[in-house]
Amino acid sequence: RKRSRRGIFWLSVFSLLYFGFYRNGCICSVGSVQNVALSLFGNQYAIPLSVLGFFLLPIVFSFFFGRVFCASACPLGAIQDMVIVKPLKLPPWLQSTLGLFPFIYLALAVLYAATNTDFMICRYDPFVGLFRMGATFHMVVLGISFLLIGMFVARPYCRFVCPYGAILKVCSYFSRKHLSITPSSCINCKLCKDACPFDAIDYPDESKAQKASVNDGKKLRFYLLLTPVLILAFGWLVSASSGLLSKAHPDVELAHRLLTNPALMQGSRDIDVEAFLSSGRTLETLIEEATFIQGRFRKGGWFAGGFIGLVIGLSLLNQVVYRKKTMYEANKADCLSCGRCMDYCPVDKPDHPYHSEAKHHDAV
Repeated sequence: RKRSRRGIFWLSVFSLLYFGFYRNGCICSVGSVQNVALSLFGNQYAIPLSVLGFFLLPIVFSFFFGRVFCASACPLGAIQDMVIVKPLKLPPWLQSTLGLFPFIYLALAVLYAATNTDFMICRYDPFVGLFRMGATFHMVVLGISFLLIGMFVARPYCRFVCPYGAILKVCSYFSRKHLSITPSSCINCKLCKDACPFDAIDYPDESKAQKASVNDGKKLRFYLLLTPVLILAFGWLVSASSGLLSKAHPDVELAHRLLTNPALMQGSRDIDVEAFLSSGRTLETLIEEATFIQGRFRKGGWFAGGFIGLVIGLSLLNQVVYRKKTMYEANKADCLSCGRCMDYCPVDKPDHPYHSEAKHHDAV
């Protein structure tokens, strides 16, 4: 409401210090996706109300105000936002292609959580190790790498990895009270487009309107027919890969090892094998449990793969759908509500440098 980039910045500093370093980045909304998936598909787990709140509140806000959680509440976003030095503009095709990965990551993370196999998002969170001042070497390297890349490619994890950001991206598309660049009429000065480090500003482009042609109409019909094919193809592909994917589950992996190397049953220094032998379970019981888990992966793979195919199909359709624009405005889905564009906008700011340059130009 105050339209203050400074206010958003200091709020993100607070979130980084409190939710990040003080609370050690846990529990966070990003990881709560897994808790929700496990509670929905696993009878043995009841999700705490606090975790459910962390999951739902940012989504509810995104439906009304856009990705305000990404702007100043998420510590993962805050730590990346503070290292932006000289952001580069990525080619649209590259940005669009990389933008598919968060949805693929989301589908696989839900599949692994729903089958009680692993919490992938938490395991490969690049910044929790930094928040806790302790992590494995490769995770420290991953976190530092993201921050170094983030100096030139603004917020790489938020834009091209974060699965929760993918959910907020879809919800924000419908936001009614999304951040606006200008408080009144846009004067098309283009300053906001240069100010946005995330390439999230939609602008008038006559070339796109002229590009629309009969060929685009044919592409649109082709992509509409292709989308259900992609849904079925990726659903089959992920489901068919259930044997490989399910090996991440400890019971499936242990059953595979014992079947391929029966000598382990006679005595082994492997801690997993020793734990299994001391549990009193038989190999037949373990195989039955592993088969059941693989069946869940096979069934869940259809949904995960179908979701991935749907996202790819919608991405292709978006390439041939052009929306006519008359002014510069934030893209509701891609905008991270950082507020930088508001500071650069000269509308209703008589002391803005833009007005000084304009007066000098008129005088000349």
